[in-house]
Amino acid sequence: MSTTFSSFARTRIFLALAISSLALAACTVGTDYRQPELDLPAAWKEDPPPGWKTAQPQEISDRGEWWKIYNEPQLDELVAQVEISNQNVAAAAARVRQALALLDAASAAAYPTASLGASAGRSGSGVNENLVTNSRSRVNNNSQVSLNLGWEIDLWGRVRRGVEAGEARAQSSAADHSGALLSAQATLVQSYLQWRVNAVQRRLLDETVEAYRKSLEVIKNRYEAGVAQRSDVTQAQTQLSNTLAQAIDLDAQRTQLEHAIALLIGVPPARFELAPLDKPDLPRLPQIPAALPSELLERRPDIASAERLAAAANANIGVAQSAFYPTISLSAAGGYQQNSGFGPLFTLPNRFWSLGPALAAILFDGGLRSAQVEQARGAYDETVANYRQTVLTAFQEVEDNLAALRVLEEESVHQREAARAAAESEALVRNQYLAGTASFLEVFVAQASALSAKRLDIGVEGQRLVASATLLKALGGGWHKETLEKLPGTKSSETGEE
Repeated sequence: MSTTFSSFARTRIFLALAISSLALAACTVGTDYRQPELDLPAAWKEDPPPGWKTAQPQEISDRGEWWKIYNEPQLDELVAQVEISNQNVAAAAARVRQALALLDAASAAAYPTASLGASAGRSGSGVNENLVTNSRSRVNNNSQVSLNLGWEIDLWGRVRRGVEAGEARAQSSAADHSGALLSAQATLVQSYLQWRVNAVQRRLLDETVEAYRKSLEVIKNRYEAGVAQRSDVTQAQTQLSNTLAQAIDLDAQRTQLEHAIALLIGVPPARFELAPLDKPDLPRLPQIPAALPSELLERRPDIASAERLAAAANANIGVAQSAFYPTISLSAAGGYQQNSGFGPLFTLPNRFWSLGPALAAILFDGGLRSAQVEQARGAYDETVANYRQTVLTAFQEVEDNLAALRVLEEESVHQREAARAAAESEALVRNQYLAGTASFLEVFVAQASALSAKRLDIGVEGQRLVASATLLKALGGGWHKETLEKLPGTKSSETGEE
């Protein structure tokens, strides 16, 4: 009777401890995360270029494929290959899978563990028979089959804070993947636009070379007729050779751009070549919706990544603080054990079991836990500073490209007028030369000025196109922070919750 009562009492005590532990498990040490405060401007310093729509970033973010704003089918096909074949993007995607696996590992700590064991052995003592003591060597046969259960109760929220940190790191990795994809896409768009500029300038040089050849023939005929001087012929030949050299230089640039595009789509350069255009011309400068400063926080994956790292660091403070509190674990074991003989193992006399809680607490560690908490707080302050610096850098990139587009717009007006005036001057001087009222040196200078002005005009338009692509990247492309909420295994990425 006493044995039964004692067993019953122990069971009640165990259940009481378990229920109390579960009731206290709602306690979580550490400070709940709040998104770091930022001093955001109400508007950009640089106004968007004339004709651009403002405060409508959803037109791109809803569509996602932001590069289609250039209306270039060949570009669309190239960008589609980036997510599939770009190795930097593939590496970032692999890091996301690693982060999700670590999150699953952290979540697994909240559940009990179960293990099954089985063993068998034979042991003995003594070697030979002792005639004096009439004793012989003893041999034991040992066998055991057991099931063990264990569970550490998350009394102070150590596991929950670890899961919280894992979720934030997984979301940060997902944002890094989106950032790597956006960077590769933007670089490809920029390279493609530069390739288009190269093609237009090459067409200009081809047309100029053809004009210079005809001009050289005319001057040779005039020289043979005694109307022109030998120096006119040599100057015309020099002009033609210089232009041919410029065309060859453009070919080298085109090849390098094609190699860069091949790398971005994961293709060896030897197997890739862009199809030449029938009539090269520049894409039209698109009307890009410009986001407000506050919207930038939702549309830049690098900002989202930095903010999620701050959330993870904040959760790690709670993990470090939980080390100051004792741990309570519940364990249970049962099975069958036989220490001697050859009878059946699975019988009632061979059965064993154990059940009970265990408490462990550190009384003195020489300041180790305090140092770990301070280290976690320092790491959090670092991530907050990095987050704010990332936001400032994003503002700078947007302002830089808005300023570049504004300046290039003004520059393009003057450069276009300069190219028109230089072309008119070249035509006038050429007619004067044919009429005998101007020297070929004047024609030489006018032709060089006209070609340079036209190339500069094309170059400025190309810079505007590249700056527009860079601005789209700075605005986050078609990405939005809501994508992090759809990450498998994580909760909503909304911050500032208690």
